[in-house]
Amino acid sequence: MTRSAHQLALASLLLLAALFTPRVGAASEYLQLFVTEPYLELHTGPGRGYPVFHVVPRDASVDVLFRRTDWFKVRTEQGVEGWASQKDMQRTVLADGTRFVFPLGDRAGFTSHNFEMGMFTGTYGGATEVSGYASVYFNSQLGLEGTLGQYLGTYSNGFTADIGLIHVFAPEWRASPFVTLGLGLVRISPKATLVQAADRTEDTAYAGLGVRYYLTRRFFLRAEYKTHYIFTTRNANQEEDEWKLGFAFFF
Repeated sequence: MTRSAHQLALASLLLLAALFTPRVGAASEYLQLFVTEPYLELHTGPGRGYPVFHVVPRDASVDVLFRRTDWFKVRTEQGVEGWASQKDMQRTVLADGTRFVFPLGDRAGFTSHNFEMGMFTGTYGGATEVSGYASVYFNSQLGLEGTLGQYLGTYSNGFTADIGLIHVFAPEWRASPFVTLGLGLVRISPKATLVQAADRTEDTAYAGLGVRYYLTRRFFLRAEYKTHYIFTTRNANQEEDEWKLGFAFFF
């Protein structure tokens, strides 16, 4: 593949991601909630280990700034910002009096979530590999993900970096299949005994498929297979298979 063709493929991939990315307005609007219990405790950080430094009285309101796993960062009417637990936030209501409902760390959250991360072990071109990934989802089925990996082989060691799209079929299933497509780089460091071969970095493209299997709370198994096409500078393109299995979590 020529350099111009590779750049065209990358531009097409980024354009596809942009088309599926929700549009965000210039001004941020925060969700307003009202306290129904005698008070709402605010911690200095997202965890029980952080002290309570402020309480919001009943009938007062807070704006939800963002969520981190089981904790919400909120801002009071007086501008005080702190962290409230998921358990306490379940007792707040919207302006119309309805309960505040949000996805928990369960099957509903597995079906539709914003982010996920995980670690893998497996093989890359027959070499032992360890890798990690992170994904951001535009909706329950389409996401953009990046992966970094390191492999150790008999004849060479190296690093891999991929970025591409993931499409999940039937995300409501406990075992939900998916396909991936994207571009990347591979850094190859040959092992030579007599003549020291030079390290090299090559462009790659990949296509893959796999399955996610929900375990419990925020955790799931992920198994996948990828075919990598390596576009070498010597015009002797290679094809490498990648198999891996690992644990991941969503939030």
